[in-house]
Amino acid sequence: MLALTSVWTTILLAAAVALGPLATDMYLPALPQIGSDFGVGTDKVQLTLSLYLAGFALAQLICGPLSDRFGRKPIMVGGLILFALASIGCAMATSIETLMVCRFLQAVGGSAGPVLGRATIRDIYRPRDAARILAIVASIMALAPAIAPTVGGVLVSGLGWHSIFLVLGAYGLLMALVVAFGIPEPMRPEYRQPLRLCSLMRNYRRIGTDISFVGYTLTNAMVYGGLFAFLSGSSFVLIEFLGVAPEHFGLYFACMVVGYVVGNLAAVRLGRTLMPDQILVRGLVIAVAGGGLMAALALSGLYNVWAVVLPQALFMVGTGLLLPQTMAGALANFPRMAGSASALFGFVQMATAAVAGVLVGYLHDGTSMVMATIIAICACAALASHLLLVQRHPARGFEPQGASAN
Repeated sequence: MLALTSVWTTILLAAAVALGPLATDMYLPALPQIGSDFGVGTDKVQLTLSLYLAGFALAQLICGPLSDRFGRKPIMVGGLILFALASIGCAMATSIETLMVCRFLQAVGGSAGPVLGRATIRDIYRPRDAARILAIVASIMALAPAIAPTVGGVLVSGLGWHSIFLVLGAYGLLMALVVAFGIPEPMRPEYRQPLRLCSLMRNYRRIGTDISFVGYTLTNAMVYGGLFAFLSGSSFVLIEFLGVAPEHFGLYFACMVVGYVVGNLAAVRLGRTLMPDQILVRGLVIAVAGGGLMAALALSGLYNVWAVVLPQALFMVGTGLLLPQTMAGALANFPRMAGSASALFGFVQMATAAVAGVLVGYLHDGTSMVMATIIAICACAALASHLLLVQRHPARGFEPQGASAN
């Protein structure tokens, strides 16, 4: 077993958290082909993504409290096994309806990785340290969305979209083995919570009425909604509207990932001298600038690949800066129920992302206009959440530099 604070534990947690991005980003180049194979429109195909997000959101509300009762490891391992089995079901789907059901089950299992990865980091580290570690984890796991669309495009071109889900199933099974035999249980026994409905409702009520939690969670969710608006619409905008080949889609997508990694690395560096909320403000300003620029270019009728990719890359720099801060801020006040807090945080995050994805699918007009507008609106809503809630109720534990021991 690895030490909880070792660099290898951080890397393995990043690999588990990366399950969510892999399950969305790898099959993005396949969306047009899936629609063609099943003879359905854009809205039906994008519903497989939105249902995945909905399942991801709902399942977190269950696996978070379960992990507060039984520990992080058994719930995470069980979820990863379910993810692997559901991925095989996706590969064998013969109708869009079957694919939707299997995607939902895939999300139920896959939710264990991110929600319990966040909770594990909160188990191990103090709030301010958690923000730094989450930024490091995000930098490592950014390898997944960097390579996933390219790998997905190659698999679609060479073996068909079914092969993507077989690869995801193998990854899920591998991660189940790694977590089971490589990472010790991080949760303190005295922090275990009773698994009773009244206790669960009381915990969720306490978490959901904490203004600090609400502020950080809404700020995160709005930005995440903008990110998933891009994920939901990018393959149709870049491949169908702007003529990018599926096997080249991942190369353009990598530009956004580079922006995200730049933001993560900047967050790690700035975390040595600035408070997390100061980093959060910088990220919001950059995200609003990126989303606003993309919307302005679309409104002006400038339609080309770089008018989409470069503003989104700027948006992702801001996202990389602010996401670790909002995650750590939302969990800061709840060391004894980090699983439940992480679950409610993830539920709001994914529910918002699902709504953004559905809107892009149903309002898509064949251009980048709808996607760009929704991204800009989400960025502005995140800024409003910060100004109205976070600034007035910052998280406890985000001490000024020097106020806490190393």
